[in-house]
Amino acid sequence: QVLLVESGGGLVQAGGSLRLSCAASGRTVSSYGMGWFRQAPGKEREFVAAISRMGGTASYGDSVKGRFTISVNNLKNTVYLQMSSLQPEDTAVYYCAASAYSGTQYLTRNYAYWGQGTQVTVSS
Repeated sequence: QVLLVESGGGLVQAGGSLRLSCAASGRTVSSYGMGWFRQAPGKEREFVAAISRMGGTASYGDSVKGRFTISVNNLKNTVYLQMSSLQPEDTAVYYCAASAYSGTQYLTRNYAYWGQGTQVTVSS
């Protein structure tokens, strides 16, 4: 079992950048496919980005392609989400998740472990 703790959220102006971190404990992140999701008020949880086990392949939701980058630091056992060119529609609670599947996964049901989330607010 892996415990995930997100950090790095906050308030940023449109056009700005943030880097979210997801620190894992209990198991190494290299044991899992890792993903980021977000959920805005009144909306379903949305796929943002995923990286395969061992970090060989990454995939992104259409709304964030070219602006967000997912990465893994195995020495720190941490997954990152670098977000740039942020827009008000990126405002949401961002969740880190771990999947037992080796490839990139974009469905929430394929993730067994979830962090508590971190709030990102983008002002216009």
